[in-house]
Amino acid sequence: MTARKQIGVVSKQSCSNAVRLMIENLKNGATNIKVPRRRVTLDSQLMSYWEREARRLDVMAANARWGWMARTYARKAERARAQGARSAAREAERRAGAAPGPQEGEPQT
Repeated sequence: MTARKQIGVVSKQSCSNAVRLMIENLKNGATNIKVPRRRVTLDSQLMSYWEREARRLDVMAANARWGWMARTYARKAERARAQGARSAAREAERRAGAAPGPQEGEPQT
C-alpha cells in the first residue's frame, strides 16, 4: 500500500510549531497582523457602504451597453455619494462632540 499525499493536511508537528510561534510573537508584541479599523457607528458604516455602492455603480455605468442605462447608473451613483456625504456630516458632528440634530422626517421634540 502506498501512502497518498493529502492536499491541505498539515502534520501535527508543524501545526503545533506554527501555533507556538504565533503565541511567542503575540507575547513579544512582534505581530505583523494588520487589523482594519472597525467602523462602530451606523453613520460610519453607512459611509463605507455608500462609497462602495457609488464605485460599483460607476463601473456599471462605464460598462453599460446603452447610453440611457449609463446615465441611470450615473444618477444612482450621485445619489449614493449624496447619502454618503450626509452620513459623513453626521459622523463629523458626532466626532466634534455636538449632538446631531433631528434628521429629515423626524419630529422635533
